[in-house]
Amino acid sequence: MSQLTVGKDVLSYCTKCKLNLGHTIVAMKDVKHIAKVKCNTCGTIQSFKDASVSSKQNKTRTKKTTMKPSKIISVSDLWMEKMSSTKKKSTPYAMDQKFVQGDILDHLKFGPGIVEKVVDDKIEVIFRHEIKTLVHNKKM
Repeated sequence: MSQLTVGKDVLSYCTKCKLNLGHTIVAMKDVKHIAKVKCNTCGTIQSFKDASVSSKQNKTRTKKTTMKPSKIISVSDLWMEKMSSTKKKSTPYAMDQKFVQGDILDHLKFGPGIVEKVVDDKIEVIFRHEIKTLVHNKKM
């Protein structure tokens, strides 16, 4: 094994580049331990971070922030809220019929639903127990 000395190249994790890169040793703690290295790519002088150690351990620790849970609403509650806030009449679902956001449709399998989003030839519909993407405005 070669002896580690100042001026030799080693592989180290660069905190500026966020990669394991070649570094030149600029300071030693003792004969076996490296203190400081200089990145051969960006030129930053920093503490030696062994590249063989997982990068998860090399990343600086950040204060963990607890996220407040956003208001979680079930699909059936969302469906009830949307259906009660509209006065539109229900129309039977057909692939060749065009729908717009807010339309109420009756599907043979899924029952009544409300169109939440329109994307080209597809609609996202909120039914009582699930949200489905359906085809609409299809020329037959």
